[in-house]
Amino acid sequence: MSEHAQATRREFFGWSAAAAGAGTVAAAPAVSSTIPNANDTIRLGLIGCGPQGKNDLFQCLKAPKTAVVALCDVDPARLRGTLEKTGGKVDTYADFRRVLDRKDIDAVIVATPDHWHAIPALQALRSGKDVYLEKPVGHTVREGQLLVETARRHQRIVQVGLQQRSGGVFQEAARLVRSGKIGQVSEAHCFNAWNMTPGGTGRALPIGNPPDSDPPEGVDYEMWLGPAPKRLFNPNRFHWNYIYFWDYSGGMTIAWGVHLVDIVLWVMQVKGPRAVAVSGGKYVLRDARETPDTLEAVFDFPGFTLTYSCRHANRFPMGSRRLDHGMQFLGTQATLLVDRTGYQIIPEGEKPEPVSSPAELTGGNGPHQQDFLDCARSRKTPACDILEGHRSTVAMQLANIAFRTDRKIHWDPDNEKIAGDPGAAALLSKQYRPPWSLV
Repeated sequence: MSEHAQATRREFFGWSAAAAGAGTVAAAPAVSSTIPNANDTIRLGLIGCGPQGKNDLFQCLKAPKTAVVALCDVDPARLRGTLEKTGGKVDTYADFRRVLDRKDIDAVIVATPDHWHAIPALQALRSGKDVYLEKPVGHTVREGQLLVETARRHQRIVQVGLQQRSGGVFQEAARLVRSGKIGQVSEAHCFNAWNMTPGGTGRALPIGNPPDSDPPEGVDYEMWLGPAPKRLFNPNRFHWNYIYFWDYSGGMTIAWGVHLVDIVLWVMQVKGPRAVAVSGGKYVLRDARETPDTLEAVFDFPGFTLTYSCRHANRFPMGSRRLDHGMQFLGTQATLLVDRTGYQIIPEGEKPEPVSSPAELTGGNGPHQQDFLDCARSRKTPACDILEGHRSTVAMQLANIAFRTDRKIHWDPDNEKIAGDPGAAALLSKQYRPPWSLV
């Protein structure tokens, strides 16, 4: 057995023992003896050239002493489009492993479909590269646990793409809540509301029921499926719409809800829920999606309750500044509403006079990628370290498990275990189609 194979086997069994006993490893500052010199250029590789991956890359390239040297995607059209925007002088690949083989790359951005987040990120960490990992952290809870353990073991920086944490709006909202400005918080609400019915006014269109077909010309569909079950190509399961299918993602709960719940966990400084119950279903939309068009999740935390609402058949903004998403922190003295455009504090009383956020506060995007690069140099813990991103992802993965089992899930956030429900616990992990695996 090769030295590398022995290392990955040791890594796997070490993680298994931790997961079976104490759960995810404790947070710790990342330290490494192989940090980029402050005067050196950080050389980046992008794995996944979709809209989010391109945005992450070009936010990074705004920083000085940063260069992209490799692009990877299984769709040649996306690869060409990104290459053109970089000036056409970057090496391109269809197989992410070729990117990770390169010794001259310091860090990679992983912005693939969700079912492809863990494997390239794990291999990047093992090859000594820092990682900017788009949310969700993984497709399963087990993937997130292993990513945390591997990042710590190899002393790598991982910034999770929950960029709201780097926005001035959310940082000030967090400060206000933690300082007691709105009193004691007993409840928080989060929501996404996209009306995807025919003629609806949401940001996404109905996905319909298209038949299976050949993949687009040049697309390596076998590689796109990767560890997911084998099946014929369908345009509904490709690119953005893959989020509505369990084999690749977890619906809006995962695609958007993780952003919102992450802010609540961060502001309230909690590890995770003690229990999750869900009601919902596919009530209105008659399309090919597997995930619900309506979902209400209730999370039990020590000292407060969190609810998350996902709606694809109605876009009422629930009082949160007229947008299709938002968060509400309900305190004894006031309620704080916050989204990417700002926050508002509405005091308790008969004639409340709302207080709005200053216009100059940012909603959160570019500073997050800059923070990743800064931490790659300083080796300080980034704004959304892998452990924090993992915990926020877990909360929404548990909501999906509660929905799929139609049972209330009891969770031990310290040991990261589902208590008393072997059937639900089985959904913390999954099978991988050969030859792919986490090790």
